[in-house]
Amino acid sequence: MTTLYDGFDIESFEAGKGLWHARIRRADFSPVAIDGVLFPAMEVGFAWPDPDAAIADAKHHIDRFRRRAEGDE
Repeated sequence: MTTLYDGFDIESFEAGKGLWHARIRRADFSPVAIDGVLFPAMEVGFAWPDPDAAIADAKHHIDRFRRRAEGDE
C-alpha cells in the first residue's frame, strides 16, 4: 500500500506476520537529508498491527521533520 503525503511516498509493508512498517521516500526521488546525511529512503516507526497505523506514524515523522527543518522545534 502506497500513500502520497506532502511530497513524500509512504509505502507500508508487512515485515513479519502482523508486523507493519513504513518506508518514506521523497516523491521526486531525491534523497532525504537529516543532519546533513543523505538517505535514499527511510524506514520509520515500530511494528504496527496494520498498514494504516504504520502510515499514520510515517505522516507524524514527516510533519516532525518539516517542523524541525523550519526551525519550529
